Amino acid sequence: MLRRPLQELRVIARDPLLLLLIVAIMAALVVFVLVPVVRVLLVSFQTPDGFGLDNYELLAQRRLYRNALRNSLLVGAVVGVLGVALGYVAAFVLTRTDVPLKRVLSSLMLMPIISPPFSGAISILFLFGFNGLVTRQLLGLQDFSIYGFGGVVLSQVFTFAPIAYLNLRGVLAGINPTLEDAALNMGASRWQVFWRVVFPLSIPGIASAFLVVLIESMADFGNPLVLAGAAFPMLAPQAYLEITGSFNLPRGAMLAGVLLLPSLTAFAIQRYYISKRQYVTVTGKPTASTSKAVSPAAKWTMYGIVVAFGLLVVAFYAVILLGAVTRVWGFDYTLTLRHFQYVFSVGWDTIKDTLLVALISTPISGVLGMLIAFLVVRRRFPGRAAMEFTSILNFAVPGTVAGIGYILAFNGPPLILTGTLTILVLNFVFRYVPNGIQAGIAVLNQIDPSIEEAAQNLGASAITTFRKVTLPLIAPAFFSGLVFAFVRAMTAISAAIFLVSANWNLMTVQILNEVGSGRLGVAAAYSMVLLVIVMVAFGVINRLVGRAAQDASTLRF
Repeated sequence: MLRRPLQELRVIARDPLLLLLIVAIMAALVVFVLVPVVRVLLVSFQTPDGFGLDNYELLAQRRLYRNALRNSLLVGAVVGVLGVALGYVAAFVLTRTDVPLKRVLSSLMLMPIISPPFSGAISILFLFGFNGLVTRQLLGLQDFSIYGFGGVVLSQVFTFAPIAYLNLRGVLAGINPTLEDAALNMGASRWQVFWRVVFPLSIPGIASAFLVVLIESMADFGNPLVLAGAAFPMLAPQAYLEITGSFNLPRGAMLAGVLLLPSLTAFAIQRYYISKRQYVTVTGKPTASTSKAVSPAAKWTMYGIVVAFGLLVVAFYAVILLGAVTRVWGFDYTLTLRHFQYVFSVGWDTIKDTLLVALISTPISGVLGMLIAFLVVRRRFPGRAAMEFTSILNFAVPGTVAGIGYILAFNGPPLILTGTLTILVLNFVFRYVPNGIQAGIAVLNQIDPSIEEAAQNLGASAITTFRKVTLPLIAPAFFSGLVFAFVRAMTAISAAIFLVSANWNLMTVQILNEVGSGRLGVAAAYSMVLLVIVMVAFGVINRLVGRAAQDASTLRF
């Protein structure tokens, strides 16, 4: 059994630089991914008398903790169902029907993904809060409260339904419409065609999308902290409050550990379904992109749902913009720029800190993601599977767990990083590298290895082959990873809130502070500035992706 690993090790040892790279990456993954998670779990068992189950016994003893667990699971399940249903309808309409404004609606569906994580929560407060435009100004309601289950579900569906749409869009677009034609020609009704042909083929995608949304909902920190309220506790914000309010690290770690269990379970199931996607095979090229499985009435009904969501997106961002230029929302709607003046004067250092952290962590995350993808797909070495699993583990680790883990792991020797720029950069690099890894693996599996073998046969080392041959070919995936890493670094909150300091602050944390202080106008101004920065960066990187794709196609020929 040891013969194969030894052979692989001997082959790798022929290239000392490659061996050093593998060892360095594995060491980094252990220190900055595994160690923080292990520290959280260890501290969660810590008691005044040593180690024990005292903290976990509080789950059965304290109603607050039981309610937090129940509420998190309930919200995650409801948001998963509603988010996937909305995402499926949008993906079906925009990929398989001939409706107008497809590009516009697709862009609107994706807008919440590149926005601050609780922009929807701020919009909900502007519209449905105690002084909301709808609740107070239009309807005159005095006792209506958006806080609690309804507000959290509404904000999370707005935030995470686009993720389901993004997951399902490719699944539905890949189903060959000729299968529907064949079923219709055999006398099946449209309803039968949908339920017996289209829907079964999309079940793996639906399951995967549901589990992704469930993970995101369970790990969400900003929306519940803004909208849950004291009467509706949830695990992620409760763990934060235990640490920052009660200064009880073991109990906060315990709640984070409880939050980790369903997230890891959902992640494992989701990975299983992704591995099964290869069994849903469509041969040949579709002869048409329009589905005949829906009647005109059903098509336009679903189209109406997508348009309604698009209008909701427009309304939410319009309200944020209006709130940013309004003197006091709910009382004085006089237009003013004083909130932006405050942001660019008092908050300028926070903007610079956020940009610096994102600009440093993004390229590191992108390059590391491509290197790991290259090693996992193109090289055989002992521990390859462990490298792949550890590198993508952070996708399943809630931000609250990651943030607490970094505080516990790097608040003392041998690595004291608390309060520094380094701890923010490292957290973002290893937290958002999984997307780049998965994009790189997907592209590398489509590239003929003989191209790289030819370079190595001509004397190029493995690192030179990766830099001059492989990297140009996977450039689109590389820039895709850059986009994700930059957007997440600019909009992160759940882990970052534990890691900021007086010397290094982030815009998302400042937005949350402004909301907590009741300064919604300033929070809206910060949100608009953040959104503009992300949109500009998104456009620039998108242009680079186009150029990289052209260069790659030139290299292929």
